[in-house]
Amino acid sequence: MCLAIPGKIIQLNVEKRSALVDFDGIQQTVITALILNPEVGKYVIVHAGYAIEQINEKDALEAIEQWKAIANDQNLSLSDIM
Repeated sequence: MCLAIPGKIIQLNVEKRSALVDFDGIQQTVITALILNPEVGKYVIVHAGYAIEQINEKDALEAIEQWKAIANDQNLSLSDIM
C-alpha cells in the first residue's frame, strides 16, 4: 500500500519535467514525468516525490481535509506526515 497526498501545481519546469506543488501551504518540487500534460492550477497525487496521477479539484480538496483530520487526530500537522 502506498500513501499519496494531493497537491496543486503552482509552477512548472518543463525542461526538468518537474513542478513546484503546494500541499495546503507546504511547497515541494516533484517529478512530473509520469503524468501527461501537467498544468499550473491542476491537482496531482504525489507519492515519493513523483506526481503519479492528476485529480479533480473537488476530490483533491476532500482528500486534503481527510489528511488534515488524520494528522490532527495524531496531534500532528500536515507537514509532519509529508
